[in-house]
Amino acid sequence: MRIALINPYYRANSIHGMGPQVPLGLLMIGGPLIDAGHNVKLINAEALKLSDTEIVHLTKRFNADIVMIGHSGSTPAHTICLKTLKALKESLPRVKTVYGGVHPTYHAKEILMASPYVDIIVRGEGEATTTILVNTLSEQGPLESVPGISFHSNEDIIETLPTPLIRDFSLYRTGWELIEDWDQHQCWGLGRAAVIQFSRGCPHQCSYCGQRDFWKKWRHRNPEELAAEIAWLYRHYNVRFFTFADENPTTSPRLWRRFLEAMISQNVPVSLTAAIRTTDICRDNKILHLYKRAGFCSVLLGIETTNPETIKRIRKGSNKQIDAEAIQLLRENGIISIAGHVAGLEHDSWKSGIQAFRSLLTYDPDFINAMYVTPFDWTPFWRESTGREIVEHDPTKWDFRHQVLGTNYLKPWQLFLMVKTTEFVFHLRPKHLLRMLTHRDPEIRRQLRWCTLHAGYVWLAEVREFIRRRLKKRCTASTEIKSIQANMPILTHSKMPYDLVRGPHLNI
Repeated sequence: MRIALINPYYRANSIHGMGPQVPLGLLMIGGPLIDAGHNVKLINAEALKLSDTEIVHLTKRFNADIVMIGHSGSTPAHTICLKTLKALKESLPRVKTVYGGVHPTYHAKEILMASPYVDIIVRGEGEATTTILVNTLSEQGPLESVPGISFHSNEDIIETLPTPLIRDFSLYRTGWELIEDWDQHQCWGLGRAAVIQFSRGCPHQCSYCGQRDFWKKWRHRNPEELAAEIAWLYRHYNVRFFTFADENPTTSPRLWRRFLEAMISQNVPVSLTAAIRTTDICRDNKILHLYKRAGFCSVLLGIETTNPETIKRIRKGSNKQIDAEAIQLLRENGIISIAGHVAGLEHDSWKSGIQAFRSLLTYDPDFINAMYVTPFDWTPFWRESTGREIVEHDPTKWDFRHQVLGTNYLKPWQLFLMVKTTEFVFHLRPKHLLRMLTHRDPEIRRQLRWCTLHAGYVWLAEVREFIRRRLKKRCTASTEIKSIQANMPILTHSKMPYDLVRGPHLNI
């Protein structure tokens, strides 16, 4: 069958930082479909900035039998996915529309009930399910026999049994050949970039994260095979920068060391970056030189908060001493540290903001990545957020870069001002500028300059957007404003009405 994989045109302000990334999830289902004998084409609308009309035109020209859509920003991109699927179904009614990802997995029934232009939803891992699904459609077999899907059946919504977890990832290869122009995906000033995955899932139980329930358990690829694949991508496509899509790649010290040693033996000049827990960095303090030799140029550390009570409440399993030590260990080994810092917690205030800023100065990471706390109705944090006001109603903005929940002591514009001032002052403080200009390693100097410049692009884009949205709101009639305020939703133990959150559940 002829299958069009669609990466929709969802452009967040963060695109000014890392740029458009390869759609790894679609490539992961594309490889098995190609190997099963199907004709597969990737329509990379995000990288090409394609409108729905252009997507429909390309799909029609390809003469697709099936379209499959999904996006890594699963929740904020959800509205865009539905809009694209609607355009496709209206123009090409015979085409089967299939939707997959984190958000549709958790909201399959609601989506199918509200969106008749979505034919089938793939829940959970897609590699095995999509191949079985396409073969069944090709043979006109019963969809009830396909595990891990939800679909329309007359007036009913049918949900089949879950697909068994993938145990052997070597059975499913990534369809890298579907990328037609690698130059569309560049990052870090190093040229072509790819997203890779060593493992799925996480054994930890942070209250705000939904990965544990989505992936069920931590599983991994063969370390040597992944290192060989990275080397192949460098030699075959000249890919030089790799981002790990893992939630917790360093879960097994033994397997992680095997991967590092395998990368060193491949001897390819690539750069790697990943999100890694501070506790694991401290655990690996004696082998961090292997990180550097393997190619790690930066690490994103999920510090989230500098408040000890909050760290305990969200079950992060760390503390201020460990977080600070991890940053220092990375610096000693020539690896850039990026500290994830979350704003918008219930008791945020000017005082707590100043205290957090002082703590960040003490930690002294190279960069901070400020994000806003965002509730997902499948996480414990959702239940813990009972009673909090929702201040952002646009589901495309539930992307960690916009405030979603109100705070007790700060208005939204005040919190925004506090966050942006923190970012501005932190990244332009003399210590950072001096390090950027005088670091003994010229490559680290270049990387610091690149990151500072692109962090500035994101900062300016977010400030510009905030001002524009504020001005637009002021132009709204006062009666409409009062109506909105009167009907401002409050989180309850029950699910938020689905029409309000037609998309806001990005998986962390």
